[in-house]
Parts: sequence; structure tokens; C-alpha cells
Amino acid sequence: MQLGIAAKDLRRATLGELFAAVRSYGLDCVQFNMVCAGLEAMPQGIEPDLCDRIREALAAAGVSMAAVSGTFNMAHPDPAVREEGLRRLAVLAGSCGRMGTSIITLSTGTRHPTSLWRRHPDNDTPEAWRDSVATIRRAVRIAEEHSVTLAFEPEVANVVDSARKARRLLDEIGSPRLGVLLDGANLFHHGELARMAEILDEAFELLGRDLVLAHAKDLSHDGDAGHEAAGTGLLDYDRYLGLLRQSGFSGGLILHTLQESQVPGCVAFLRGKMAGAQ
Repeated sequence: MQLGIAAKDLRRATLGELFAAVRSYGLDCVQFNMVCAGLEAMPQGIEPDLCDRIREALAAAGVSMAAVSGTFNMAHPDPAVREEGLRRLAVLAGSCGRMGTSIITLSTGTRHPTSLWRRHPDNDTPEAWRDSVATIRRAVRIAEEHSVTLAFEPEVANVVDSARKARRLLDEIGSPRLGVLLDGANLFHHGELARMAEILDEAFELLGRDLVLAHAKDLSHDGDAGHEAAGTGLLDYDRYLGLLRQSGFSGGLILHTLQESQVPGCVAFLRGKMAGAQ
């Protein structure tokens, strides 16, 4: 595994300074976000020379781009929002090769009209599943056209809120261009924290062969996605990292949702745990 960080969790004036900071913390890679280059997260357009500057700054720092964030609400109740998201996804996908990555991260979305990260009761309806799957199916066609892989994240506030639903989605789409971003802190509904070992084991049993990226953060309670820095909450990191290792995962393990002051401690924590999981 390569240890990395969500690039937008570090703030620097230039791309060169940003990637140099990543390297200074002993990190290997980033999950990039176009906001770090002064654009929207999902831009309407990306100039080729910007892609070149991003790739060159990464190379100069000795850092790789494990993935780029391409999150939009794939289950939004307004079809026009989903349509615009797909249009912008195509822009991003068309720039990936030039930036130096082949993975775009996604969310399966929520019926909540204003927040991608808040659960809505309609998430469990057949209509929400239908719309999310239809949007993902079109996104996969974009991925096929541009030779990139899409990594969606099971998360308790979204339509795909469990490993079982993630497996169902993978089987329905049936494309090698669709894989999983797994975050162990995002899998626990209300009342499930006591079943942590069982839920983590099931996630890897169902999804381990389809993992293309992993996140490293933590949680203080169930029923919501985790919001704590890795090693500061309740996630069983010995089990989580051991399962990643056993699954054969060799991609990026990405720190996020942390303050920069927490980075050295989180890196030391994860390096220690990763060594123990070997």
C-alpha cells in the first residue's frame, strides 16, 4: 500500500508547495481535488496546460496522484443536476491521463436536495436506486471512453450505504471500469458499532477483490460517516489494515478529514499499524 492524503486537507499557495509539503510528511501520493488548482471540484473545463503543470509538479516532488475527486450527487432528485454532473465528469475524465491518474472517486448520492453528505428517507426507495444506477451506468460509459476507473464509496448517508448494496451495484453494472473506494469509518448505521468486526469482515469478503482505493480516517459514533483523524477514534485499525493486506490491496491509503497539525501523528500511527499488518 502507498500512504497518501487528500490534497485539499493541506493548503498552499502553489501546486509545487502543496506537493512538496505532502512529500515532507513522508507521504507517497494524493487524492487530488481540482480546487487545489484554483478551479471548482468539478470544473466546466480544464485547460491542457494546467494538467501539464499538475503532472510536472507531482513529478518534481516525487508524489503520485492515486486518484482525483469527481464527486457529484448521482441520486439527486432533480435530473438536471445529475445531467450536469455527468457532463462535468466527462471533462474530468478527459483530463485524467494528462494529469497522471486513472482513478476518479465518486459518491452514489442521496435524495437530499442540498447536501451530498446527509441521509434522506427516500434513499431506500426503488426510485433512488434506479436513478443512482442509471447515472452510474452512464458514468461507466464515460470511464470506458477515457480509459479511467471509477471508485464509488459505500457510505451510510448515501444510496449505497452498505457493503451488501455495493456488491449489488457492482454486479448490476458488471464493468471492470467500476471499483470500490472503501472507508472503514463510513460503514456503521445506528446501533452497529458493537458489530464492528463482523461488518468490516463482511465488507472485505464482499468487496475485497474490487478495491481500488482506501481511506484512513476515524469515527466517534455510528449512524454517520466518520469525521475524526485516523487513530483518534473507535475504528479497529489493526483489523481494518489487516483486512486490506489480506485482500491483496496495493493502492493508495488516503488520509483525510484532519487538520494539518494532526498529519505527523496520523502518519506515524498508520506507518506503525501498516508494519504490524505485514
